[in-house]
Amino acid sequence: MKLLLKILKVIGIALLSLILIITITSYFLSEELPEGQQGAEADKLAQKILEELNYEAFENTKVISWTFAGIHSYEWYKAENFVIVKSDDYKVKLDLNDYSNSEVISSKKSNDDKLIKSSIKNFNNDSFWLIAPYKLMEDSVERRIVEENGDKGLLVTYTSGGSTPGDSYLWKVDENNKPESFKMWVSIIPVGGLEAKWKDWVETQSGMIVSTKKSVFGIPIDITNLETKP
Repeated sequence: MKLLLKILKVIGIALLSLILIITITSYFLSEELPEGQQGAEADKLAQKILEELNYEAFENTKVISWTFAGIHSYEWYKAENFVIVKSDDYKVKLDLNDYSNSEVISSKKSNDDKLIKSSIKNFNNDSFWLIAPYKLMEDSVERRIVEENGDKGLLVTYTSGGSTPGDSYLWKVDENNKPESFKMWVSIIPVGGLEAKWKDWVETQSGMIVSTKKSVFGIPIDITNLETKP
């Protein structure tokens, strides 16, 4: 009993220390969401980014498959609007037209409803990290030009859709309007303005252009097993 209490005490101290570190980090590193100007200039920059990444090829791509961070794998049938989500423990088919028609194909877990909900959340997150630049001109997106240290960036805010509407991202692009990074103001991260690098861009089989390596705080987020079908 004394050993158990000692273990619980150590765990409690560790959790309090972690909370303190997160709080201090948030205070010193967090940035305020910048203000920007909506209008034609912001839309023009968004269109230039889409042109650089061959948006037409993305629109015509029928199937996208990939593995996100070595954890979840996806086969997204864009033309038919469903996706197969796979891990070592399960396989789920998500109906993107109507989530209620989704089904668990196989699983080592017992709660199908919970598994489908987590698969929806994972797909929303992991597909965003794959194709976020292609979403710049969607109806649910507000676009603003932001000037930062003499450079112009594109601030996008998602007003609806996905798992976390209201999130904002400030894109930085190179001289060819290819994205280099974005800063995030998102509900699940307490630090505003956290930066993610977008690197190692490749042209896929269908012609769409995708970043296969992201990094946050130097921690890599890899896209592997990437394949697209026109």
